[in-house]
Amino acid sequence: MPLIIILVECGIELIPHEIRNHPAIKRNLSSRIYSSQILDNALHHTAMKNLTDLEKRGRPDIAHLCLLNALGSPLNKTGNLKLYIHTINNKIFKFNPKIRIARNYNRFKGLMGKLLIDNHITIDKAQLISQFNGNVKDLINSFKNKEVFLFSSKGKIVKNYQELFSKNPSENLIVIIGGFQKSHFSDDIFKLSKNIISISNFPLDAWVVINKIITLYEFYNKIQ
Repeated sequence: MPLIIILVECGIELIPHEIRNHPAIKRNLSSRIYSSQILDNALHHTAMKNLTDLEKRGRPDIAHLCLLNALGSPLNKTGNLKLYIHTINNKIFKFNPKIRIARNYNRFKGLMGKLLIDNHITIDKAQLISQFNGNVKDLINSFKNKEVFLFSSKGKIVKNYQELFSKNPSENLIVIIGGFQKSHFSDDIFKLSKNIISISNFPLDAWVVINKIITLYEFYNKIQ
């Protein structure tokens, strides 16, 4: 059975209108260059100081690393991964397992800029990234016979979390991982499941968590 991963509250968004006149924004912004339209803390931190949820915003690099790890895995290459990202502004996108995400960060930002403007990425009539119309709860409810797990440092540490993958009878196993730098899931995300799990004594980067989960799932399902 495929593993369903939802990377939530990712810091991917177009530069908000309220800060577009800031010098740090205007320095690089171009209507002709998609990558320049993505909010990036490395470039725009002085303009972002008064934005709400600051700790979760302007970090497209986190999603980039997670996508490279997930889409490059044997799990994905064998058709056993369903991958979604949910942005800080509540847009949800599904990734075709055949998509090749750019290794270059600026090219990735360009792809994300085009995606947020067009709401899809289509090449030669093949839809590589499509939008899901609804929120995360709607997405979860679109799957039947499911079990949902939230991975968070606020969860109870589970030493034998491997058993979630080796013994779970659910048809659809859904894993939710935070795609942000700091802070915790919003209350709306925490309400999605009572299965809140921590797998380390330390806070882990999102791409480390996604790697551990995918590797473990591959091991117990003998995917190489």
